[in-house]
Amino acid sequence: MKREGENLHFDLRISFSDAVLGASKEIDTVSGKVRIKIDKGTQSGKVLRLRGKGIKSLNGYGRGDLLVHVLVWTPQKLTSEQEAQFENWASDKNFTPDPKKDDKSTFDRIRDMFS
Repeated sequence: MKREGENLHFDLRISFSDAVLGASKEIDTVSGKVRIKIDKGTQSGKVLRLRGKGIKSLNGYGRGDLLVHVLVWTPQKLTSEQEAQFENWASDKNFTPDPKKDDKSTFDRIRDMFS
């Protein structure tokens, strides 16, 4: 976990199947454990904001946020059966990247503003 002012950043690594099917994950915060929902079709790099779960403000007014960076873990070794399954999916339209405006990363949106 990294601190940035009153906000905290946390990298949450999830499996490919959790990203595709959705999941519920429990993570630690400064105020205890909290359960978050990973929606179906979540893309790697998505940031989930948990308001008020960061560091307490020095001036006593509120708390920062916990920013959960979702990172999809890609398997590095596959069985031949798993490889064959992915090869079957490779030509499927659902597995071809086709980002909509809402699916673009923050970096992509900023870059588009300057293009």
